[in-house]
Amino acid sequence: MYAKLILRSARRSARDYLIYLVTMTLCVALFYAFLSVSSRFYKPDIGVEYDFTLLSGGMKMAICAVTLLLLFLIRFVNHYMLRSRQKEFALEAILGMDQRTIAGLFFAETLLMGGVSVVLGIGLGAVCSQFITALLLTSYGQPYRPAWTLFPDTVLWTVGFFLLSFLAVGLLQTRTIRRTRILSMLTAGRENEAPLTQSRWMQGVAALYLALAAVMTVQAGRMLYFYGDSRFPAPVQVMFWANILAPAGLLAWTAVWAVRRRKGGFPVLVLGLTARALVCILAAASVPVVRRRYMLAFGEGWVSQALTALLVHLLFLLCGVIWLASTLLVWRKERSAACRYQGTNLFFFGQMISKLRTTSKTMSLVSITLVLSIFLFMAAPVLVGWADGYLEARSMYDIQIYSRYNNVYNEADLPRDGYQAVTAFLSEKGIETTADRTFSLYLPRREDFHQRVKYDFPAAVISLSDYNALRAMLGLEPVELAEGEFTTQWQTIASEEEREQFLAEHPTVSTDAGVLTLSEQAWHDEPMGETLYNSYTDVVYVFPDSVCQQLLPVMRCRYSMTAQPLPYETARALEQFFVDHYPEQAPGGVNYSIRLRTLQVNSTRAGNFVLQAAMIYGAVVLMVICLTVLSLQQLLDAGQYRYRFSVLRKLGVGEKEIGRLVVRQLGFWFGLPVGAAALAGGAVVGCFVLVVQAEIVAYIGFGALAVQLGITAAVLTLLLGCYFVSTWAMFRRAIEA
Repeated sequence: MYAKLILRSARRSARDYLIYLVTMTLCVALFYAFLSVSSRFYKPDIGVEYDFTLLSGGMKMAICAVTLLLLFLIRFVNHYMLRSRQKEFALEAILGMDQRTIAGLFFAETLLMGGVSVVLGIGLGAVCSQFITALLLTSYGQPYRPAWTLFPDTVLWTVGFFLLSFLAVGLLQTRTIRRTRILSMLTAGRENEAPLTQSRWMQGVAALYLALAAVMTVQAGRMLYFYGDSRFPAPVQVMFWANILAPAGLLAWTAVWAVRRRKGGFPVLVLGLTARALVCILAAASVPVVRRRYMLAFGEGWVSQALTALLVHLLFLLCGVIWLASTLLVWRKERSAACRYQGTNLFFFGQMISKLRTTSKTMSLVSITLVLSIFLFMAAPVLVGWADGYLEARSMYDIQIYSRYNNVYNEADLPRDGYQAVTAFLSEKGIETTADRTFSLYLPRREDFHQRVKYDFPAAVISLSDYNALRAMLGLEPVELAEGEFTTQWQTIASEEEREQFLAEHPTVSTDAGVLTLSEQAWHDEPMGETLYNSYTDVVYVFPDSVCQQLLPVMRCRYSMTAQPLPYETARALEQFFVDHYPEQAPGGVNYSIRLRTLQVNSTRAGNFVLQAAMIYGAVVLMVICLTVLSLQQLLDAGQYRYRFSVLRKLGVGEKEIGRLVVRQLGFWFGLPVGAAALAGGAVVGCFVLVVQAEIVAYIGFGALAVQLGITAAVLTLLLGCYFVSTWAMFRRAIEA
């Protein structure tokens, strides 16, 4: 009998469970799809030079950590189902059914629907896993071939995680039903949160914001004290003073409001703080822009503080706008009688004001979470593209061996080795090389050997013949120099301003062999590997061979290109062999290092994929949570809406006008937090892009980044559209019942 009751109740409530099923099926599908690549049965063909175990282990840890967020979603959706059914539970209790039995039936019903969503989600996840596989193989440069299969261990992980989640949340809901009084169940639909004017959460947010504003004012004053200079141009002066006066203006406005608080109350304070937060945002955002434009000396710590201040101002702006939304609607309604009584505006204002007064805190949290989701979506291609581009710049050769003299203090200890032990290892393993060059890097003057101040190391020198040999390895044209001339080779990460300033300050170079003059072709910036440069420098001099013969060699390098990619196990063996023969710091202080393309590409691409997958998965989960909360908040009061819209019909309002009213109501409900989050997220992403602008130009390109961000925005818009349409359909059905 109980089984029949459970099945009949589930069928009768299928419409109410639609959002629950859609949301949980999507979450299960994402969990299975992303976790499938960590299965021990998953063996993609990515080549012998890669070790897939690094990726699978990291993927499992990242996905399981992010998936803990789903516990909140499961609890929230179950709470929605519990609240929407409380009147039904009360009637069953009045008819004589024990509350323990009612709780058990509801628990079994939700567990049944959860099981359905798990089955559907695993099936959908098997399809979605093909996209994850395609992304994985593309990142490893391999062709994609469809392979439809279920992995038993991933299925067990998925079933186990969601079953435990359903059991934990279900037991809590059962305990709630058993302890709730029947009268409370009957009146649950008429309960509201505290009115907006009596809520204390915004007072706490404002107090915390003002305390942080005081700290920001002091920190900005310290920045001006340590780094300010009257010789700076006007934009720099404006930047310094704006970051002092803008947060100080928040404190000044609070003092003015405290004196005249009777003329508006607390909403006037929040309105003033929100307006001034915009000024603070502009002031904080100017710090990285002005610093990069004028190459200011203060370090990254001050930039980080400015970005932290920017984030604080944005979060308060979100909270303030959403908290004030109902007040602004009231002001709009009372300001214009023509607007108030036009069409169904009076009904619309009443609906929105009533709902916003009871959910402003939830809406603020939703908007803040959406900002985090948008940032994860937008930052993922930037970080991964940066890492991929950096990988190409630092793994130009199959084998890179190099030394550093940072801890060497006697010239006699400088290396002269040709790394013959590596040659013997390659011969023993039968590894052929198509190009191999051992060379030295020099210092322009012998006295530069003792220059060891961090960030002030001298630029190294490479001979023209060695430089052209490396260019030939990379398929680049050779460079020519006349006697007495030199040219420069720059890292890709170096900005154009840095290069122009350096060349303007060094038209000639004084060396132990005489003075050299800058060549007509003064610079080259083709990627040639970062180990070519001295510590903390982005440039290397290229001198004629006759000059280099008279200079002090301080670093010894060997770059090789193999006929075939090194297998992963061989690369690991070579790395260990090199460490045994050339310790990281040899006697005398020489630092030896080896970089193997196989190991670098393997670890970087595995890490990139785990990072990208975790960020995208986390962003989707957060987005789904927020959209589900927004949807269920509208559907939760379906019974009240049904009565209100029936009154409109009795007053003669047509179905077409009711349809437009529903679209306006849902559009405002979704548009307020999503629109505010989109603007705030755009500001955060914009500042992030400004901070890493040099890396984007060097490794990604703004064109490729724009395409990736456009695709991301399209996906977000599609997801929002799906939830909006689903909510609209269920809302229309609810008010028509």
